[in-house]
Amino acid sequence: MPKISLAEAVKLKSVLSKRIHELEDEMDRAAFVEIEKGDQVPKQVRTLSNVEQDIEEVRKDFRLLDKLMYQANSQQQIVFNDEPLAIVEAIELATQLRAKSKKFKEFGAASKEEPYLFGENANLMRIATFEPEDYRLKGIETERQANRLSNLINAKNYSVELDFDSEKYF
Repeated sequence: MPKISLAEAVKLKSVLSKRIHELEDEMDRAAFVEIEKGDQVPKQVRTLSNVEQDIEEVRKDFRLLDKLMYQANSQQQIVFNDEPLAIVEAIELATQLRAKSKKFKEFGAASKEEPYLFGENANLMRIATFEPEDYRLKGIETERQANRLSNLINAKNYSVELDFDSEKYF
């Protein structure tokens, strides 16, 4: 059976999803025709039944591809910071590292001390209980780790092959 890389499968899944939506739109067009009362229904190039068959075939391929991707993502591993991780776990860790980096960078952009609220009876200050520069640097380092992990995931995605015939779509 022909093979496809996991990286190509990610792209193909998007192509299949788009194709399913296109076929659903075509079903709507094939299901109804507008004619003047008494006129004959024009012959359609593709019937609703034809489109239904096509969409079922694409949906079947989508399910198979999805299953193969899930299997590969849970069985295949990468090593990050000397720790083996399944691809699915590595993807989640990369997402978490990006969120962590974003929060650290927000703290890194804060002022150490700034006026907060002025009123007749109060002058409030907002004081950081941390060093903003430390968090700016932590944000940069965490983002670097997320990028490194994403690169490892991408490299693995190109090396893993799935038994799937993509000739109909690529």
